Amino acid sequence: MTMRKSNPYLALANSYLMDSPQPSSMNYWWNVGSLLGLCLVMQMASGLFLAMHYSSNMELAFNSVEHMMRDVNGGWLMRYMHANGASFFFMCMYLHIGKALYYGSYKSPRVLVWSMGVMMFMLTMATAFMGYCIVYGQMSHWGATVMTNLLSAMPFMGTDLVPVIWGGFSVSNPTMQRFFALHFLLPFILAALVMMHLMALHMHGSSNPVGMTGNLDRMPMHSYFMFKDLMTVFVFLLMFSLFVFFSPNTLGHSDNYMPGNPMVTPASMVPEWYLLPFYAMLRSIPDKLGGVIAMFAAILMLLMLPLTDRSVMRGNTFKVLSKLSFYLFIFNFLLLGNLGQLHVEVPFIVLGQFATIYYFSYFIILVPVISSMENILFYIGNK
Repeated sequence: MTMRKSNPYLALANSYLMDSPQPSSMNYWWNVGSLLGLCLVMQMASGLFLAMHYSSNMELAFNSVEHMMRDVNGGWLMRYMHANGASFFFMCMYLHIGKALYYGSYKSPRVLVWSMGVMMFMLTMATAFMGYCIVYGQMSHWGATVMTNLLSAMPFMGTDLVPVIWGGFSVSNPTMQRFFALHFLLPFILAALVMMHLMALHMHGSSNPVGMTGNLDRMPMHSYFMFKDLMTVFVFLLMFSLFVFFSPNTLGHSDNYMPGNPMVTPASMVPEWYLLPFYAMLRSIPDKLGGVIAMFAAILMLLMLPLTDRSVMRGNTFKVLSKLSFYLFIFNFLLLGNLGQLHVEVPFIVLGQFATIYYFSYFIILVPVISSMENILFYIGNK
């Protein structure tokens, strides 16, 4: 027996990376998972380097970032890699979720894999938000103020909870130090969740684009799929390098290149682009508590899909109506992202409300109704 199979540690790696049987019909959309792993490793590596030079004191936070950019050897590269890496992380994550929605990867027996993925998505958003705040630029300060103030909408305990999170009566030094401590800790918890995600995936293996069992034709992970993953890794690194070296500030907000000033409110509150769809939902609902509930419910809705999708066949590959509603959902999500950066004025208010209604109706109404209709058509066609 070869060493990769006899050694207990190598055997574990071998079972995941070399001999793991994968459906031969998997397309390039399945490569996004490996890109997410690469993103996590890059973020943790660059973040570790930045933490060596960062000061979480409110008076020094912004200047310590500038010090890294100007005085530390290679500091500008690490900072730009970390900042743009967060955006690329979310690009890959949205693509990965979109792939799972289209191909029905959330259906039994992979419900646990899907649930772990949604938990990781929420944890990544929290980590990214705190990372954005600890730069302590102008948008960082007001982003932290607005988002933490949302908790005051909670009945009974909200107004008491906000000062506890702040560590005072406004976003101040204790807030920055808490956010930095959590921003450093959460990626390690995220890495543990990734391991659990892979363990759950390993139980039943990957799904496939056709929506039927993959047991009819499987191939080992190495070398075909490993090489296929490397192809997308090279394309990813090329795109990532173009942003880091030639356009590093494109995905950021200009106001965040000014030090945080509690005395000056920005003209418009705009979070990072990957939070914009949920921010648009928050603003679409006039009631503060209702907006907060809608924002969190929008993410938790993903957990409902294994229950609401009644289809007997996995994925939308051969379903015309499901494809139509899915693409409308994607365009609606992009519309919400665009509305999130616009001023709260006519006609964007009403448009945001309609887009929010469609977002929730997709999970609660369209998926169960359309999947049930397609089941009837499927049974009629098979008679």
